[in-house]
Amino acid sequence: MEFNDLELERLKKLQRLRERGIDPYPARVNRTHTNQQAIDEFAMKEASGEAVEAAVVGRLVLIRPMGKASFAHIEDGTSRLQIYMKKEEVGEETYEIFLKDLDLGDFVEAQGHMFRTKTGELTLRVLQLRIISKAIQPPPEKWHGLKDVETRLRQRYADLLSNSEVREVFRKRTKIVNALRRFFDQHDFLEVETPILQPLYGGAAARPFITHHNQLDQDLYLRISFELYLKRLLVGMYERVYEIGRDFRNEGVSFKHNPEFTQLEFYAAYWDYRKVMEFTEQMVAYVAQEVNGSTVIEFDGKAIELGGTWPRITMRDAIKQWAEIDYVDYPTADELRKAIHSMGGHAPDDASWGKLIDGLLGDYVEPQLIQPTIIYDYPRDISPLAKRKPGDDTHVERFEFFIAGMEMGNAFTELNDPLDQEERFVEMNRTEDVEAGDAHPLDEDYLRAMRYGMPPNGGFGMGVDRLTMLLTNQTTIREVILYPHLRSAEK
Repeated sequence: MEFNDLELERLKKLQRLRERGIDPYPARVNRTHTNQQAIDEFAMKEASGEAVEAAVVGRLVLIRPMGKASFAHIEDGTSRLQIYMKKEEVGEETYEIFLKDLDLGDFVEAQGHMFRTKTGELTLRVLQLRIISKAIQPPPEKWHGLKDVETRLRQRYADLLSNSEVREVFRKRTKIVNALRRFFDQHDFLEVETPILQPLYGGAAARPFITHHNQLDQDLYLRISFELYLKRLLVGMYERVYEIGRDFRNEGVSFKHNPEFTQLEFYAAYWDYRKVMEFTEQMVAYVAQEVNGSTVIEFDGKAIELGGTWPRITMRDAIKQWAEIDYVDYPTADELRKAIHSMGGHAPDDASWGKLIDGLLGDYVEPQLIQPTIIYDYPRDISPLAKRKPGDDTHVERFEFFIAGMEMGNAFTELNDPLDQEERFVEMNRTEDVEAGDAHPLDEDYLRAMRYGMPPNGGFGMGVDRLTMLLTNQTTIREVILYPHLRSAEK
């Protein structure tokens, strides 16, 4: 390993510490208070004059030598705290070590008592100080904040230690997941876990990652969805189930897509997609209130109200409104493709009728949907797991909801007719490319489960990362995933 000049200087300090008989990386830490606990306890006892003794720890983020006395700031996971040292109180050797051998980024343990300075700042008056971890590499930009996006994402540890606002995003992400769990628990859902390694992928139209089990000599897939395994549990007499976990899709990367992402899915027996719509509105509003203290958020400079009843528009009416085309007038893919071309739109030659309609939705409608909006009744040929609309063989009971111009979630009245389901699988495999992720593979075991009898049910899937983007005002998914997938760094 090669070291630069600053790192070599710190290595010399490390060696001097060891020559003094000081372990720069001790195994034990004597901490009695977090920084915030020390601050809070002193504030509570200050009026009575009761002393607050504390042993705190943290990373040195500011050092201000002042001759025979010095101030510094240390930061732990709870707060930043000022510490104050006098040479005569900590001893000449400790004070010399502090001035000559400690650096920004080092972790220290400080013991003493709390007081308030003349400027009013709560401070620990240090009587004992020792190093508990020596930093060899200087902190990014001397704590002014790491700003280069590429470096921030590749070295998330450096990003987090220097940017407190980034740390807050991920604290809030945890609060979002916890709030989701509370909401489902309050509504009598059972949280379950389903396989990540699957002998057959399914539940979505996406290309999977493939791996191999050596002992079994068997190819396996990283799951692209939880759906088929969760719905098997409805057959097994659980009425409400949900899962929050990782999905993997071997597809493109964008501001709202990452190959590895966190998904929420739930399935409820005896619900249909209209009941799921109501539940979705309640869930999103609940999480926003729990996490942000309000159902009104700001995203990308726009105020968005997440509470209340959201507008509901059929896919046909939405496309008529914003794309100015009524797709039912063009009942075949070729006819619709020509109509889209005539209006200057994008219509791939190999796209099915349903995919062309979905493309119209993405190109013309989605960018308009800033306030929460539900678009419902989707083409049957792009919805192989959803129940048909009564009296309409071309559409199914499916909806997606959109906020801030992004698709946030997808839901169905789930298909529970095993014969219809098998027919859909067979039909898709005749007309679409399974390997490209355009079709749904035929899952015999899932069909067997359905034949035992699956109750009518409503199902739902949502990316937790996108919800986190929304509630933390982040316009790219990479800012809400601790370790996003990036291209290989140039050497």
